[in-house]
Amino acid sequence: MLSVFRSFIRSKFGALFAILFLGVIAAAFILGDVTSGNYGSALGGGGTAAKAKGYKLTETELQDRVQRVFENARRTNPGLQIGDFFAQGGARQVFDQLVASLTLKAFADDQGVHISKRLVDAQIAQIPAFQDAAGNFSNDNFRALLVRERLTEQALRDDISREILQRQLLAPVGLGVKLSDSMVLPYASLLLEARQGTVAAIPAVAFLDDKNPTDAQLADYYKKNASRFTIPEQRRIRYAVIDAERFAQAAQPTEAEISASYNQNKAAYAAKQSRTVEQLVLPTEAGAKAIADQVKGGKTLAAAAQGAGLAVATLADQSREALTATAGKAVADTVFAGKQGELIGPVRGPLGWLLLRVTATKETPARPLEAVRGEIVTTLRAQKEKQLLSDFTGKIEDAIGNGDSFDEVVKDNGLKLETSPPLLATGKQVKDQAYAAPADLQPLLAPVFAMSADDDAQLIPITPDKRYALAAPGDIVAAAPPPLAEVKQLVLAQYKLNAGNLKAKALAEQIQAKVAKGAKLADAIAQAGVKLPSPQTLGGRRADIMRGEQRPPAEVAILFSMAANTVKTLPIGQDRGYFVVQLNAIDRGDAKDQPALLNQVRTQLADVVGQEYGQQFERAIEKELGVTRNAKAVEQVRSALAATNSGEQ
Repeated sequence: MLSVFRSFIRSKFGALFAILFLGVIAAAFILGDVTSGNYGSALGGGGTAAKAKGYKLTETELQDRVQRVFENARRTNPGLQIGDFFAQGGARQVFDQLVASLTLKAFADDQGVHISKRLVDAQIAQIPAFQDAAGNFSNDNFRALLVRERLTEQALRDDISREILQRQLLAPVGLGVKLSDSMVLPYASLLLEARQGTVAAIPAVAFLDDKNPTDAQLADYYKKNASRFTIPEQRRIRYAVIDAERFAQAAQPTEAEISASYNQNKAAYAAKQSRTVEQLVLPTEAGAKAIADQVKGGKTLAAAAQGAGLAVATLADQSREALTATAGKAVADTVFAGKQGELIGPVRGPLGWLLLRVTATKETPARPLEAVRGEIVTTLRAQKEKQLLSDFTGKIEDAIGNGDSFDEVVKDNGLKLETSPPLLATGKQVKDQAYAAPADLQPLLAPVFAMSADDDAQLIPITPDKRYALAAPGDIVAAAPPPLAEVKQLVLAQYKLNAGNLKAKALAEQIQAKVAKGAKLADAIAQAGVKLPSPQTLGGRRADIMRGEQRPPAEVAILFSMAANTVKTLPIGQDRGYFVVQLNAIDRGDAKDQPALLNQVRTQLADVVGQEYGQQFERAIEKELGVTRNAKAVEQVRSALAATNSGEQ
């Protein structure tokens, strides 16, 4: 239910920016949203977007950060256009977050608050991208990733310091928020409120004109709506696959290696005996002897244990070494000296006094070299292939790091260069909808689309420790609308749909006016003079239709923002027509007798209120320090990035 309230106060991108600027810095780094250097100093240049005492945010840096956040959002939504991003307030939120960071840094300096190097070191060590397979910090991974992202170590440390500082200054402000029942009750009751209304659709297709527009009209429409037809960025991917099979012959173990492996692991091939044991643990020796006497008198160990309120554990196929590790050498020696079926003990164990009984014995004969040759060869071959592959990929990474070009590395190492057709970030082709990217190409899409045109080639795992690809972007086709001639029929259909949508809007407004004056919606639809779908009755309880992360249809959601006995129009979207929505009934909810719901909402609202306290605290600091903002900075950045990303002005 928390998402219900958060949706009221946050935009589509709100959570994204909270993660990027106030969340865990590791996530931001991996997603690429980490700038280089201090605010106002790393990029330099450009006008001043904001100032806080001795710190400033330049327009250049603001533009760079907005571009990075946009690219982040587009990785998860490849079809996202820069105009959509701006329409959702993306640039403004980035600006606000950067100014907040600048303000808190100035405030911290003013108050003598500093982040220690040790604290930053600890944060860096926790970033998954810098850890090896065992989860330990890897200096090699750390350096390699900094080089790949074109970041200095100091730049990363500065960003982490700011993130820690924001947590330390803002998090305590929102702690311990306690909301009274009188504040929580209205919100909890809203969840129980039910509404019912009538919805009529006025589809644009009901007004399509058979007459085609002139070429001039169509061209003008296309120019004004170019963003609607823009094809997202396309890239060719150049890649060369490196497979462990390349080293199959070189990885074949020699007879000497096979013999050495057998001798090193001789204990694993020696004759073995394992035993299955029943075990009962008792806290005292006297208690153990009492149970033992019952067993000697004819009871089973399980029955005697049950009579004492205990249970027998079964240890299956225990080797002497395994039993020694869990129960101690004395117990293991006693068990392996005993006979099958006899009671052993009491014996002192690590957790008390033990009674044991061997229920089964298994003998495994020794295995000579010839019997295990096959499995040794398989193991050694896999180990050598992995090592040879690691050495080879390391050599390639060194060559790239030393400045060799993609083509040089491919040629010098006998790799086969392959080039994909122009692809979208999804792996689809614009001109061939049936195209399916090969299995080797799929893992390369996200990394290559995240690269710049002049970035060094990257070694990308296809199947870790088995198959890799050296990849780089080839031709890059910027996001842009195609020539009108190529999409004329599509534009023509959209032109007609747009014209029909305008007529649908006009009719919807006429029907709204009639219903507002007392006419029935069904009658107004019937008298429209055009065949329209019959009105439908919709509605439900707020908590049910807005459960979890799901979003109700717009024509249902609008019912919960309407006054009683009112009627509204609502665009269906994408020029498909309009809805006329009439609110018929409101069933008010009352949560006063539902303490569980009240407590749940109280907890959720406390989180929201705590965040609000933090934001107000930052605003108060901003006012106290006299932070200045350039009111034109965001608009200037919007114009520059619109031109850079899509050619829109």
